[in-house]
Amino acid sequence: MRNISQYFSAISLVVLLQSFPVSVQAQSTETPSQTSSDPIQKVIKAQWMTNSADGNFYPEKLLSRAELASIMVKVFRLDKRQAVSQENIVIADVPASNRAFNDIQIVLKTDIMKGYRGNLFFPNQRVTRAEALAIFAQAYGVFQFDDSTVNDILSSHPDATSIPTWARKAIATVVSEGLINTDSQGNISPLQPMTRGDMAYVLSKYLQRQRQLPDTPEVPSVPDNTVSP
Repeated sequence: MRNISQYFSAISLVVLLQSFPVSVQAQSTETPSQTSSDPIQKVIKAQWMTNSADGNFYPEKLLSRAELASIMVKVFRLDKRQAVSQENIVIADVPASNRAFNDIQIVLKTDIMKGYRGNLFFPNQRVTRAEALAIFAQAYGVFQFDDSTVNDILSSHPDATSIPTWARKAIATVVSEGLINTDSQGNISPLQPMTRGDMAYVLSKYLQRQRQLPDTPEVPSVPDNTVSP
C-alpha cells in the first residue's frame, strides 16, 4: 500500500506542476530592466505621452502639430511661464472646443510654435522631423553655435545638406546633446514625417539626461576664525 500511495503522490506532483499557467514562465523572461529601458515606457511613465484609448501606443503613427503642442507643454511645463497670462490669441481653425485649445494657446504665447498667415495653426497637419526637432530645441534652448560649428556637428550625418537652413542650428543643438535617433547609416531624415516612436525616443533621451545631471552642490560653510577677546 505504501508503494501505491507513493506512486499516486508522484503522479499528483507531476499533474500539479503541469497545471501552472504558462504565463508564469513568460513573465520571468521580461525583466524590469528591459521594460524600463524602453523609450515608450519611459515617456508614458513620465506622463509626457499616452497610449490611445485602446491601450496601444502606435509608434509608427505620424505626429500632428496639435499633439506636438501638447507634448511640449507637458515636457517643458510651458504653462508655468509668464507669457501664458497674456490674452488668448484668435486662431481661426482652433476653436475653444478643440481639446488641444489650451496647449496650442500656450505654445503660441511662449513662441515655442508659430501660427500661419490668416491666424491659422493647422492642428491636424503632420510635422516633419526637422520641424519637430526644431520646435523641441526651441523649448529646450537653441545653442548659439556659429555656422562653422554647426557644420562640424552635422558633418558626420550623410544627409546633413538636406536639413533646411532655418533648422540647422536647432538640429545641431539636439545632435550635440545626443537627443536624436538616426537610421543605421546615420541619416537624420529631416524631411521625413515625425512618428510618435521618434518623438518618444527624443523625449526618453532628454529624460535620461535630466536624471544624469548632478544635484546642486551644497556650499560649504565658512569657518568662524574670529577670536573672542
